Amino acid sequence: MSKLAILWGLLRLNLPEPMVAALYGGRREVIAGRRIDPKAKAVSDLVAVLRDGQAMPSLQESRQQLAVMAEKFEKPCPASVTKRDITLPGAEGPRPARLYLPEGAGGEAATLLYLHGGGWIQGGIETHDGLCGRLAEMAGIRVISYDYRLAPEHPFPAAADDSLACYQALVTGSAQVKVDPARLVVGGDSAGGNLTACLMHDLCVAGLALPAGQVLIYPGVDARLATQSMQDLKDQPLLSAARIDWYLGMYLPEAQDRHDPRASPIFSQTLGQQPPAFIVAGGHDPLWDDAQNYAAKMRAAGVEVELVEYPGQIHAFMSLTKVIPQGDEALRKTADWLRARVG
Repeated sequence: MSKLAILWGLLRLNLPEPMVAALYGGRREVIAGRRIDPKAKAVSDLVAVLRDGQAMPSLQESRQQLAVMAEKFEKPCPASVTKRDITLPGAEGPRPARLYLPEGAGGEAATLLYLHGGGWIQGGIETHDGLCGRLAEMAGIRVISYDYRLAPEHPFPAAADDSLACYQALVTGSAQVKVDPARLVVGGDSAGGNLTACLMHDLCVAGLALPAGQVLIYPGVDARLATQSMQDLKDQPLLSAARIDWYLGMYLPEAQDRHDPRASPIFSQTLGQQPPAFIVAGGHDPLWDDAQNYAAKMRAAGVEVELVEYPGQIHAFMSLTKVIPQGDEALRKTADWLRARVG
């Protein structure tokens, strides 16, 4: 890779967005009428220089890549937010978690249970520390970040089972933290959005108490990987279709039915029973159609859905807030919805 290309890519990331737009001129991709935003283009170009989107890294390299990206490009947890590491139940034993408490929030505060993204194989409390802390501050509510088991060491359905066990412990009072389901929202990004949607399915099937809402940030809800946006954006540098398939290959057993709603919640028959949803979608993310199709199906089932669209944005842009201003805007909109729902 060229050091000059890397330096030029980093320079673009640190320039104001109007200047980056001027530098690119008309050289910004348009997919199905959606033009990529200037800073999203700059991030994509830098990632394309740093790694081959079609050549998969080792598992350890992949985990390190996400950790470095979070460290370099995500704004940190605000100093005003109190953090405390705790343990919460999982399906096969206790799991790490982190409690975020903003100034003025009491012990029985409204709560967001957050399930991190990372393709079911990477990510954790540290990679999403900034996002969770900033949501806690912006929304003025307590956030619990939960570290479910990762594949391939613990393949499907371990992560979904852990999420269900954690939720049940929180709402029944058997965990370190007690949460009122009427003042609880469950949310997550990418794979965490998938697990959030799967948890809603599991709760409905089991007839358990539902939370007040669900937040699905560029969720993957259809493991078939057959949507139009998956095809149109199959070579997107930040998250290619090949990389998503690689993630799923480690998460799902080879013979797994991809129509199973615990893997592909878009096939759940419980959508009409579910709580209101807030969904974020990026137009230069292969998962754009996942969010669009899920929102449409939920609305058709009678669920209240707020779909927030960023047609020019890439996957993970809400975790790239040092360089992508639309990430901050989306966080603020998410926080506003949370505050209105349970604050």
